[in-house]
Amino acid sequence: MLFRKTFTTERDLLKGCLKGERKAQQQLYEQYSGKFLAICIRYVKDRDVAEDVMIEGFMKIFEKLTQFEEKGSFEGWMKRIIVTQSLLTLRNNKNLNMEVSMDSTLQVSDAVYELNHLETAELMELIKELPVGYRTVFNLYAIEGYSHAEIADLLGITESTSKSQLNRARNVLKQKIADQQIKERRING
Repeated sequence: MLFRKTFTTERDLLKGCLKGERKAQQQLYEQYSGKFLAICIRYVKDRDVAEDVMIEGFMKIFEKLTQFEEKGSFEGWMKRIIVTQSLLTLRNNKNLNMEVSMDSTLQVSDAVYELNHLETAELMELIKELPVGYRTVFNLYAIEGYSHAEIADLLGITESTSKSQLNRARNVLKQKIADQQIKERRING
């Protein structure tokens, strides 16, 4: 009979990982990989690249475990590493421009939009369609809870650029939601 050790508390799991126990590391990975992959996909749309980012993030988590001071949530600490790894990937990809082009002024119609009938999955799909700069700032601010100062520091942009990209992201999302609802009304007649 094969005995598989399971770590029942987060503290035991953390201790096992700190000791380098493979079972603890595997359990930690299995417990959080789905959630962390979803975070990576929010920033890096390509699933294969997102999986690489997640794996690199886990490597950093295991590497930096001794730095976790148990002052906050362990999951929150790991999540921050995963987000940072995603942002590093974006910053290192020279093809991804984080700056806002002020020349292209966005025209948002006055169409009424409602979130009542929009499912979370549908909203996440709309967010995925945003340009990389808008999507990144929106995710960091609206989903992860970072301040504009923190976003500016993380991305190497100004606070005003962060605020501008968030505003534009919101406007694009409003327009997409309104367009989607108009299309649904036409279909449902």
